[in-house]
Amino acid sequence: MLRIENISYAVEGRPLFDGASAVIPDGHKVGLVGRNGTGKTTLFNLIRGHLSLESGEIALPRKARIGGVSQEVPSSDVSLLDTVLAADAERATLMAEADTATDPTRIAEVQTRLADIDAWSAEARASTILKGLGFDDDEQLKPCSAFSGGWRMRVALAAVLFSQPDLLLLDEPTNYLDLEGALWLESYLAKYPHTVLIISHDRGLLNRAVGSILHLEDRKLTYYGVPYDQFAERRAEKRAQAEAENTRNKARIAHLQSFVDRFRYKASKAVQAQSRLKMIERIQLVSTPQEAALRAFSFPEPEELSPPIINLEGGVTGYGETEVLRRLTLRIDQDDRIALLGKNGQGKSTLSKLLSDRLPLMAGKLVRSGKLRIGYFAQHQVDELYVDETPIDHLRRLRPDETPGQLRARLSGFGLMADQAETEVGRLSGGQKARLSLLIATIDAPHMLILDEPTNHLDIESREALVEALTAYTGAVILVSHDMHLLSLVADRLWLVSDGTVQPFDGDLEAYRAFLLNRDAPAKPAKPAAAPKPKRPSRDDMLALRAEVRKGEARIEKLQEMEVKLAAKLADPDLYDGDKTHEIETWQRKYAEVEEALERAETIWMEALEKLEQAEAL
Repeated sequence: MLRIENISYAVEGRPLFDGASAVIPDGHKVGLVGRNGTGKTTLFNLIRGHLSLESGEIALPRKARIGGVSQEVPSSDVSLLDTVLAADAERATLMAEADTATDPTRIAEVQTRLADIDAWSAEARASTILKGLGFDDDEQLKPCSAFSGGWRMRVALAAVLFSQPDLLLLDEPTNYLDLEGALWLESYLAKYPHTVLIISHDRGLLNRAVGSILHLEDRKLTYYGVPYDQFAERRAEKRAQAEAENTRNKARIAHLQSFVDRFRYKASKAVQAQSRLKMIERIQLVSTPQEAALRAFSFPEPEELSPPIINLEGGVTGYGETEVLRRLTLRIDQDDRIALLGKNGQGKSTLSKLLSDRLPLMAGKLVRSGKLRIGYFAQHQVDELYVDETPIDHLRRLRPDETPGQLRARLSGFGLMADQAETEVGRLSGGQKARLSLLIATIDAPHMLILDEPTNHLDIESREALVEALTAYTGAVILVSHDMHLLSLVADRLWLVSDGTVQPFDGDLEAYRAFLLNRDAPAKPAKPAAAPKPKRPSRDDMLALRAEVRKGEARIEKLQEMEVKLAAKLADPDLYDGDKTHEIETWQRKYAEVEEALERAETIWMEALEKLEQAEAL
């Protein structure tokens, strides 16, 4: 049991905890949530003893082992597999002693203990964890020095999972995992045999891998014995109740104050006025839960282009003379919302760079709309901001003719208010830097937005705001993310990048999740089973289905308007006056493309409508 009792702690005079308490039972999986900057990582450091409390106590059972990932494993000549095996210090010590012990009694004790801790299966267990986090059998035998820092963070995660501490502390572990690794981690944590406390803004993980939520807000800790979605519902109810009580109290204060204002200086009413002032002082406004901080994202709207905005036939691309992707035949329309699936290293970033004109086409035919503007956001771009400049400086370089007021308006549209506008980027939080990078990526009102892991530094409220902005955005979206919740609400098409090419994935995200979790599982003999009872969809599922139907209707309406305009153009007699063969063919081709896009949009809409009707019937 982890017991946090009446703790207080401040950083540079700013209190993060003030009399905070919580109890986490043994074996529970708990998500630690709260707005960025409230002190979640600080709490981890206090639990591990890296920081000293000002008052209060944090207690664990005697001899309980605490484990977490604080930094990547060093670059060394030790293989990944041996690095992970070494994390179980007891096993490593016993294995060494087993080779040197001569006393029969001690040999027996060592062998018994090795059997108790299942030491002989350790290599297989370590290999399974490494494989789940993206390392194949050959890579597991390579030295740590052969991998970049991000990959060595995965090795560090594998090592702590293998060592199985009694209390496992994980701080945003999916930030350096791809979707495949994140889904594997969800499954692994759900079956982990000891206590887990995990900081995360990933709603999928917080709903599937943990059963409880520890909420840090207003320098207090509140424990909810439910997954995240139920926690969010309870918190919304709590906020509504608090706001209703405040509304009543404010009305009562206003009524009392009006009497005081009228009769304060009238002798016959002075006693009553003073009495009402004391009543006003006794009325306490309830402390309402903090509102979501700086939720806004305001993407500028691009003008419409005729479909397709990108058409690729038989494409090949790569780096230098090395081909990474081939046999690429793809089409993108302005209303497409596409998620790129596939393991890291298969070519998702390569495809993104090709589509954004950051990589050349080595073979094949690629046609982009002549007026096409593309916005591109990748994880590394947050690190490429100028740390000694302010956000205003960054925008001034891009928009030198705009006034400071106009630049500030742009920043506030992305949740960067007056204080952050004049703060050096090096002093901004990760989420604030991500907002600035997103603003820079969208400043030209792109017709297509390519986002590679856009949520890594965003808290849950900001992620929800990003979903809202992308839903309202009228350009195409190409999305790479380990956040299943984001993908499920934004993407309506799935492309699988694997085996050196790109193909549509035949199924939805849940089918892809099942495919990933089952592909390495041992085959089981088939046996007849009763048809599973349909699961009633959640509130988020219903919202996503209705949003999909609305998007489909809007897409069809837009294409129908375009069809009418093109038909009118083709019916214009002036088009056929003189030698305009090439122009006529161009308009006919555009009309055929719109007809094809309309047929596809109607099919997608019908499928979405059918799913919604089935869900409503459950």
